[in-house]
Amino acid sequence: MAALNNKYGWAWFHRFASPPYLYRVAGFLIPWFAWPAAVLIAAGLYGGLWSSPPDYQQGDGFRIIYIHVPSAYLSMMGYAILAVASAVGLVWRMKLAHAVAAAAAPLGASFTFLALVTGALWGKPMWGTYWVWDARLTSELILLFLYFGFIALQRAYEDSRSGDRAAAVLALVGVVNLPIIHYSVVWWNSLHQGATVFVGRGSDIAPGMLWPLLCMIFGFTLLFAACLARSVQAEVLERERGAAWAAEVA
Repeated sequence: MAALNNKYGWAWFHRFASPPYLYRVAGFLIPWFAWPAAVLIAAGLYGGLWSSPPDYQQGDGFRIIYIHVPSAYLSMMGYAILAVASAVGLVWRMKLAHAVAAAAAPLGASFTFLALVTGALWGKPMWGTYWVWDARLTSELILLFLYFGFIALQRAYEDSRSGDRAAAVLALVGVVNLPIIHYSVVWWNSLHQGATVFVGRGSDIAPGMLWPLLCMIFGFTLLFAACLARSVQAEVLERERGAAWAAEVA
């Protein structure tokens, strides 16, 4: 098996089955994610809150997109990470993949909640209401419940392995919600606006408003990665609390 792994270049992947190795790699990556995230978010906030002009229809209310759009994007990306890690844990029986999924779930739920709240705050002045049972909003709310279900199911069993497997199955079933969220504004006559950031011919957003948004999207993505790396470290330590190496670094 070792020879096959080396032949097909999978040896690097199997190193992540080692808790100390995963802990060290996560710790190494944190500053590489966190500092660029801070720079990009600072630039995005300056551009979004100060230098970009008010929207001709929404006035200054449009500026909430600089928090809402990255949060909504990360709500789905977080679930995709959770689902992939769950699949790896189920298929290859890699215990630490379940640890990555467990670390990703609260982060994904937080960004989903932030996307829903900022969407509601934007909806009141623009739509006249905080909430409608619109396809996009409803599927995003279901995503939040999927996160909550994953977290609850993983902690519902005394045997952590049973909880990991049950939650992983739910994570894979819930993946069907991601394309529903993404294409909801295409498949149904949705109150939520369609794609404007990235469309086939480019972007419908003026360049002066677009570059801060891109900074916020990339900055939030790196921030998510830094938080995930730190959460993975904490989750690994919790699962390895009886090991000598964990006692040394704790």
